[in-house]
Amino acid sequence: MIDRKKIVEKHHPNITKLEPLSPLSVGNGEFAFSADITGLQTFPKEYEAPLGTQSQWGWHYTYNHDLYDDKDITFQKMNSHGREVAYPLHPDGSDDAYHWLRQNPHRLQLGQVSFRLLKENNNEAAVTDLEEVNQTLNLFEGVIDSRFSLEGQPVKVTTMCHPNSDQIGVKVVSPLIELERLKVVIRFSAPDMTSRKWEQSIFPDYGNSTRHQSCIDVKENHSALIKRTMDQDGYYVNCSWSEGSFDHANDHEFILSPDTKSQQFIFTVSFSEEIPTTDSFEEIQLASQKHWQHFWNDGAFVEFSNSTDKRANELERRVILSQYLTKIHSGGSVPPQETGYMYNSWFGKFHLEMHWWHGAQFPLWGRGNILAKSLDWYGTILPQAIELADSQGYQGARWPKMVGVDGKQTPSPIAPALIWQQPHPIAMAELCYQANTSDTLLERWKEIIIETANFMVSFAEWNEQKNAYDLGPPLIPAQENHKPEDSLNPPYELEYWKFGLEIAIQWMERLNEVPDSKWIEVASSMAKPPQADGVYLAHENCPDTFTKYNHDHPSMVGAMGILPGSLIDTEVMKNTLNKVCREWDWQSAWGWDFPMCAMTAARLGEGQMAVDFLLMDLTKNTYLPNGHNYQSPQLTTYLPGNGGLLTAVAMMACGWKGKEDEHAPGFPADGTWSVKWEGLKPIL
Repeated sequence: MIDRKKIVEKHHPNITKLEPLSPLSVGNGEFAFSADITGLQTFPKEYEAPLGTQSQWGWHYTYNHDLYDDKDITFQKMNSHGREVAYPLHPDGSDDAYHWLRQNPHRLQLGQVSFRLLKENNNEAAVTDLEEVNQTLNLFEGVIDSRFSLEGQPVKVTTMCHPNSDQIGVKVVSPLIELERLKVVIRFSAPDMTSRKWEQSIFPDYGNSTRHQSCIDVKENHSALIKRTMDQDGYYVNCSWSEGSFDHANDHEFILSPDTKSQQFIFTVSFSEEIPTTDSFEEIQLASQKHWQHFWNDGAFVEFSNSTDKRANELERRVILSQYLTKIHSGGSVPPQETGYMYNSWFGKFHLEMHWWHGAQFPLWGRGNILAKSLDWYGTILPQAIELADSQGYQGARWPKMVGVDGKQTPSPIAPALIWQQPHPIAMAELCYQANTSDTLLERWKEIIIETANFMVSFAEWNEQKNAYDLGPPLIPAQENHKPEDSLNPPYELEYWKFGLEIAIQWMERLNEVPDSKWIEVASSMAKPPQADGVYLAHENCPDTFTKYNHDHPSMVGAMGILPGSLIDTEVMKNTLNKVCREWDWQSAWGWDFPMCAMTAARLGEGQMAVDFLLMDLTKNTYLPNGHNYQSPQLTTYLPGNGGLLTAVAMMACGWKGKEDEHAPGFPADGTWSVKWEGLKPIL
């Protein structure tokens, strides 16, 4: 029996100085709040990672919801086996509409909650004035404990989030309250995107004050309801407090002033599309403690404490923090954006090809119910996905790549031509089913499975000369630096098509229904993954994978690692992985590429290589003090890396089909790794 509490507590993030890349977060899967070293969002300009307050429901359309649609943009017609298929890849004269559709809808920054701290001379304190900083995120209770002093006066702040509603509870204890030198400020930023490049719009805009409204709707002795409106959208913010006053300072700023008769001040802030209900601080605290204790005790667990490899503690830290972060940022009722609720990446939209990387780990770690929530979302956009497929002359449902909560395809130079997100709903549904073999799940996702498989067989093209089914052109493989008109039969996509269709066939058989004969035909006749000189190529028309195209994602290795590799020659994949390891431009790789390669190494019996991939000392494989996978100054948070790490570790510890009964088959067998685990499920 693993002492879970002891292991979790060992890895509580502890911050003792300003960490501009590592704000700490509390959240519940549908909402999250990120805090600086004060426990609130007091010094956002000092942070390179934005201090976000976001939710799955908080979206905005600039001006109105229907300002532009697909009829207002230019589609590029591409030849697909003798017929033309249209893709919105470039503006071509529809610049305004193209970029509006890329940016809308976008997620809202719901509000900034901060302290106003005054020094003895009545000047506002800067972050450099804070001393004795000591901040800890208690993972076992979901609570941030922040301590610091200002000119010798101590401040203690407790910050938490309700597990079932979008509200934070805060307790402040400090002599600064009696000295009238501590207040709470709530500010609201403009909702619009101000740049056509998302990375230039990640910080909130506090200008454009006339583009939105912030009004006190109801005010009582200990509470105030703020109504936020912007164009056709809006939401509510409810503030409640122990003793003190609430004032409207300017158009978009409100001030909570504690009663100076006490050194303690308690307040809560709730966010909602409708008028929110509020709980007391004590109720939020109790709910948070129960929720997180259940989370850690109920799911799976891994311990590396007795390993002699010096990297074991760091891997254990990454595993613990990644579980917490993916629960609060990737565990909601819609697929997450790549930065979760931290801040907007790609305008706050989510990328469905990344959904697997966020969520596949949940059922492997005994938490399939978390993934099931966002899997259901596919059913809500099924009509749009069917319409998209039909508009291109295909059957079934074509899932978009870059998409907002409305489910509509986003124009992009790359996104519309990707296909590897297509089998994801099937694969994720199967992971949930294998973790909980319930007939209810079979019926729950039956329609999603059917329409996904129908598109997959419709997209595949019969090649008489090969006596096999081809994929593309046009398509862009998971390694995105290939032209859609040239790309034919990328190995990972070929294997995934076969794998997904075979699951769909099994799904229908479990329901005692006859699977579509076309599914069986295509699954059994996919083209062979292309290779040359003993290694797999990026795609059939790629002349040289390892010189000109040795950057971005080495996705060809995913055909045997993420997937079982039924189309793959083991020796050729070994050669491919070794060449990738030696010759890939790893600075151009992304956070999920490292666990992807680790999974391939594991299936090939290369446990040492698998661990080495997981822990490669490279910028994009950095895991910050707060646990987030860092990529670049514009992408300080990258949750597909966290999710991929958890998937790889589960696979390496618990195994895969054919290796379920072997202990830790993906780790080195030389005794350097002691792997204890409970509750994990094998990958497919």
